[in-house]
Amino acid sequence: MNSTNANIINSICLIVIGLWGYLEVSSPTALIPVGFGAALILCTPGVKKENKVIAHIAVLLTLVILLALLGMRLPKSIDQGGLGLVRVLLMIGTSILSMVCFIKSFIANRKARK
Repeated sequence: MNSTNANIINSICLIVIGLWGYLEVSSPTALIPVGFGAALILCTPGVKKENKVIAHIAVLLTLVILLALLGMRLPKSIDQGGLGLVRVLLMIGTSILSMVCFIKSFIANRKARK
């Protein structure tokens, strides 16, 4: 899987699951992943064209949402359990997948330049 596809999957997951969480709990903080997902979707054309600046912005956004999910949301979701935990784990999983694909892409691009 390439970084473009991983970014799209992560974006869609963040948007859909964030909206699902918002509709279930009616908390505006559930819309934070939706905003990050929308920003990542906007980065997709630049990632596809291998624009370094946009790709690094996408990595930064992915890293920020991943750290927020791991550091703030996951402990609360573990305590509460249920579907909220499943939602958080899905968003964490796709964010990790996206980060791995970005890192592999950066490594491959660096090797290609040498």
